[in-house]
Amino acid sequence: MLPQKPLHPGLFTWPDSAPELLGSRCVDCGEHAFPSQSSCRACSSEHTEIVGLGNKGTLWTWTIQSFMPKAPYHTDETPESFCPYGVGYIELACGIKVESRLHENSTDTLRIDLPMKLEIVPVRDDGEGNQLMTFQFRSAEAL
Repeated sequence: MLPQKPLHPGLFTWPDSAPELLGSRCVDCGEHAFPSQSSCRACSSEHTEIVGLGNKGTLWTWTIQSFMPKAPYHTDETPESFCPYGVGYIELACGIKVESRLHENSTDTLRIDLPMKLEIVPVRDDGEGNQLMTFQFRSAEAL
């Protein structure tokens, strides 16, 4: 098994037995952002802090990606091995909605308000002997 590392540092706790997304919170107005930002999009304050956003939420909306995306999409998939996948917005407890790839890819299993849980999954090898990891959400009902 290849050593694993995050696709992009600072998106989620790593490694962690109960990973959660990392974002920012404005110290002045309380607005959350994902990914983290050094200034607030709501009040323009530059007083933000890195916070855990949790690992659970509800499916706010979704669709099925049925064709391989164009660049800069970069996985180990090929047009022959590509498998359709769900894409959705997950509403977290703090109120922010995070766009995410979904584990499920069927109209039979996805629905608005479906409880979702974060998971960390491999996305591709980096060419330097590491397996790059990213996040996605899956139905908490299926666990």
